Amino acid sequence: MARKFIVGGNWKCNGTAEEVKKIVTMLNEAEVPSEDVVEVVVSPPFVFLTLVKNLLRSDFHIAAQNCWVRKGGAFTGEVSAEMLVNLGVPWVILGHSERRALLNESNEFVGDKVAYALSQGLKVIACVGETLEQRESGSTVAVVAAQTKAIAEKTSNWDNVVLAYEPVWAIGTGKVASPAQAQEVHFELRKWLKDNVGAEVAASTRIMYGGSVNGGNCKELASQPDVDGFLVGGASLKPEFIDIIKSATVKKNA
Repeated sequence: MARKFIVGGNWKCNGTAEEVKKIVTMLNEAEVPSEDVVEVVVSPPFVFLTLVKNLLRSDFHIAAQNCWVRKGGAFTGEVSAEMLVNLGVPWVILGHSERRALLNESNEFVGDKVAYALSQGLKVIACVGETLEQRESGSTVAVVAAQTKAIAEKTSNWDNVVLAYEPVWAIGTGKVASPAQAQEVHFELRKWLKDNVGAEVAASTRIMYGGSVNGGNCKELASQPDVDGFLVGGASLKPEFIDIIKSATVKKNA
C-alpha cells in the first residue's frame, strides 16, 4: 500500500487574528498537488482553530497542537480531545519536543495522550526525536524506540497515527538532518514497528520528518524512501510552505 505524503504546518505560539487571516489567504490561493497526492494539515494555536477552520480551503485539514490526557473537567487551562471533536478539528499533534522539554511531558504521559485522543476519534501526529547530546552519545535509535514503545504499549490500532521524527537539535536551529541521517532514523523506526507491532503497521504507518525543513532542502529529503512527509515549523508561516507541499510530487514521480 502506497503511503500518502503528508505535510503538516505547526504554527506554534505565533500569530494575531490579522496575521492568521493572511496566512490562510496565502494557503487558499496556492496551487498545490491534489489530495490524492498529498495530505495537508495546518496547526494554529487553540484560540485561532475556529477562525482557521471557517476560512481554510476544504482540501486542507486542521490540527490542534495539544490536548489533555483524559476527559475534561477540573483541569484549568487544558483543552480536551472531546472539545476538539466538538469543534470539528480532526487532527492533534502530541508529544512535541518543546512540550516534552519545557513542560516535562514523559514518554508514558505522551503515550496516554495518544491513546485517549485516538479513543475519541482524533487522528494523531505523534512526535519523537533525540537531543544533540543523545545523538552525540550514539543513543538516537534507543531514544526514539523508547518514545515509540510508550505509544505502542497503549495503542492497538495505528490507522490514525502518523509518527513525526523531529531531531531536537534541528528544530528552529537552522541545522537540518542530512537526507541520509533522516532516512537512517526513519528506516530504524519502521524496522522497530515491524519487529514490535507488525509488518502491516510498519508498511502503512507514515513517518514525517521535522526539523528546519525549508523550500531548499525539502525535495532531497522527500526523495528518501522512508520519509513520508514533513512537519514544518517556522517555514509553515511563510510562502515557502507551498514549495514544501509541492515536494510531494517527488514521491509521485519516483
